[in-house]
Amino acid sequence: MKKIINKCLSLSIAACMTLSVLPVTSFAASNNNFKNADAIPLGSVSVPEHDYTRANKLPMTGYFEKSITMADGSIRSAKIYISSDAPVRSYFTVISVPDEVDTEEFLEKGGWKDIADKNNECLFILEPGDKGWGTAADEKEYVNAAMNFYANPVDPLASAPNNKYFSIFGESYLVGYGNGAPALEAWAAANPLKVISQTYVDSKGLEAEYFDQFEEKEFGGINGSYNEIIFPDGFDKITYDEVVLPTWYINPDDNTFNDSLTYWMSANDCAAAPVSDSKLGDVYKQKYDSDRWMTDYSGPISKVAVLNNNGSINDTNFTKKIYEFLTYYTRYENAVAYGNTLAVRADYHKLGIEIKNMIVNGYVREYMVYVPETAKKLWGDKAPVLMVFPGDSQTDKVFLDATQWWQVAQEKGFVLTIVCEQYNNSSVAVSHKDNNIFYPQLREEILKNYDVDPARIYATGQSAGSMASQGFAITNPEFFAAVASTSGASTPSASSSNKMIPVYLGYGAGDLSMLKGDLWDGVINQLDSWAAYHLGINNFEIGNGVDNVVTDGNRDRYKIWTWSKKIGTKDVPLVQVHLSLYRSHNCMSEEMPMLWDFLEHYSYEADENNNVTRYYSESGFKDAGDKVQIYTEASEMQ
Repeated sequence: MKKIINKCLSLSIAACMTLSVLPVTSFAASNNNFKNADAIPLGSVSVPEHDYTRANKLPMTGYFEKSITMADGSIRSAKIYISSDAPVRSYFTVISVPDEVDTEEFLEKGGWKDIADKNNECLFILEPGDKGWGTAADEKEYVNAAMNFYANPVDPLASAPNNKYFSIFGESYLVGYGNGAPALEAWAAANPLKVISQTYVDSKGLEAEYFDQFEEKEFGGINGSYNEIIFPDGFDKITYDEVVLPTWYINPDDNTFNDSLTYWMSANDCAAAPVSDSKLGDVYKQKYDSDRWMTDYSGPISKVAVLNNNGSINDTNFTKKIYEFLTYYTRYENAVAYGNTLAVRADYHKLGIEIKNMIVNGYVREYMVYVPETAKKLWGDKAPVLMVFPGDSQTDKVFLDATQWWQVAQEKGFVLTIVCEQYNNSSVAVSHKDNNIFYPQLREEILKNYDVDPARIYATGQSAGSMASQGFAITNPEFFAAVASTSGASTPSASSSNKMIPVYLGYGAGDLSMLKGDLWDGVINQLDSWAAYHLGINNFEIGNGVDNVVTDGNRDRYKIWTWSKKIGTKDVPLVQVHLSLYRSHNCMSEEMPMLWDFLEHYSYEADENNNVTRYYSESGFKDAGDKVQIYTEASEMQ
């Protein structure tokens, strides 16, 4: 039951909360009277416990306040609104409210609370000081402190204030109002990889002198404890002012915002002349021939827009338009620029994406299913299925947008199923658990409820999800026709099946230590153990790594090694590895089509004793006549 917090009750409830531990803290104000709500101080709230009764939900919901102590001893505040059904790693919109407004009334009248509720999202609200907003320079300490708390991962070793109350998608939407806009814009320019898109209303903008520092500030290849990316001599590194970041100015101060407009037009590599748009105003589109790294995969989708109208901050339709502009986009990878990707966010309603739950080993678990219209058109009642295992802390909702697998499914016509992990040692994060139970149950649900081909079920994953899918390839190859994943290798053990399955593994130069180097560097790690297992089963020689390497992809960023076997007249690839030269640990959406291009050529049959026969189709089973048997457990490789 949701509790209604009003100004009369807030002090007594806060006092009670300091004496008790509430595993699920649900303090949403009345839907009809949020303007009378008082935020509950986070200092009086215990870190939420796990809520195993709800799959993939933040355990603490409602309206809260974070107190921030400044260097001069003064206290500033930031507010947090977590909608009742917000998932783990939820999308947040960060809002700097204008001077001289009541925050709660602003959020209600402007429609931001309703938008968060409707879309199961959250708000992080920056507020002015007692004397209103200062300049961007004056507000740097406050904004940095607030954003460091908000975005800091749940890490007990972190030096920054640790946020264990909620978790975020990883990148955020920004909306700055009035005198609070420049301070937020300044943070965005200094942290562009952490921002998906931004809108500024009634803003004066920033001066060119502030932006000048980002022309020479380069992104490197160091990302915490991951392997360092080593760039070749003469490599042209990305500078901060080359990060595309969709931007919309509404009612800006024409006398002062031109430097901001110029900066973001350049960062987004925009055309000089605008086109008129009835909703956005003058739109400066990213050039068609733009060479920005962040849109290598999605194409020139970014823009900068300027709208002058009489829209009111208390107009819910006005706010809805801002939200629609922001959430057209998503972004993934907030640490290394060379793997950062701006993309189109999936629209669950338009796409018909289903979010479902099932009981797995006594716990409620979430999973996602997307059946594109192309599945029926291309495959009738025999559509292939891709099972996706996200990385550690990556929910199904995070991974759908982060990988853009939905776009590949749309193009190729396969049914996309993404598992959601279970809570780990934090109540606001997730990790893989019971995959050997979850997957067989989920497989039966998919086979029972959708028109799919049981002979063409494939697995993929990232990081811990890659280890899960590659682990199945070693211990239970009868589960899948083929496996292709990124940034996590499983190694053989006593439970290894020692049976063949087509496999593919991609990883980054700045990846986990288990994946450092390549298969020919003399350093033995899990990459080598994984490869030795699969190459050995197929009687492949590792080779010297020169004769079979292909350089491919945007900016020639991939080295690809393939081990094939001649079967009949066909060269059938059975083991494949790619090294992404400039990314860190997180996968990139442009890798997903590469994985599918490998997977789609294989099918299999398993008898009642799990004896497997495998097939290869050069056409990906579009031509029924090119299917050839490549393996059977009765006679080994043909």
